[in-house]
This record gives sequence, structure tokens and C-alpha cells, in this order.
Amino acid sequence: MLHVNFTADAVEDIQSFRKYDQERIVDAIETNHAEHAAEPSRNRKRLRPNRLSEWELRVGEFRVFYVDVENAMVRIDAIGHKQGNRLFIRGKEFEL
Repeated sequence: MLHVNFTADAVEDIQSFRKYDQERIVDAIETNHAEHAAEPSRNRKRLRPNRLSEWELRVGEFRVFYVDVENAMVRIDAIGHKQGNRLFIRGKEFEL
């Protein structure tokens, strides 16, 4: 089992969502990062090199950006909301 660590920015990101959405995101993180955070799946993919993160987890319209860190740890860097082809993090549009 992997240990999940949220950055301060990621905590602010998740707090900007409704409580129901926060619970949905945290449940998805726990379920999808149980053992295989660095393996692509239907909802998990490795991103092209960018300034935000190495991996993306899709949770409905939400996106969780994380880095698989050695020593059985995953660092959550950001959590955003996707509308069409546009990504918003804390209400501001963000380009990967």
C-alpha cells in the first residue's frame, strides 16, 4: 500500500470544492493508489513532460495531478476541474 501525501497547494485545491466532491476525490485517490499509482489504467495516465506533474488521475470532471515518489509514497501536487478541453485549478484556467 502506498502512502499519499498532499502538498499545501493540493489541500487548498480540494478545499475549493463542495464537500461531496471532496469525498469523491479522496475516495478515488485511495482506491486508485492502493498499489499501482505508476501503472497506466483507464482513469490514470502518464502525462507528457510539463511544469505541473507526472501523472493524472481522472475522477469524473476532476483531475488529480501527482508524482509517484520512491519509498512507496505518492505526492498529490494539484487538483483541478475540467470543462471540455479547459482545466481550471482554484478557478483559474491552467494549461499543461
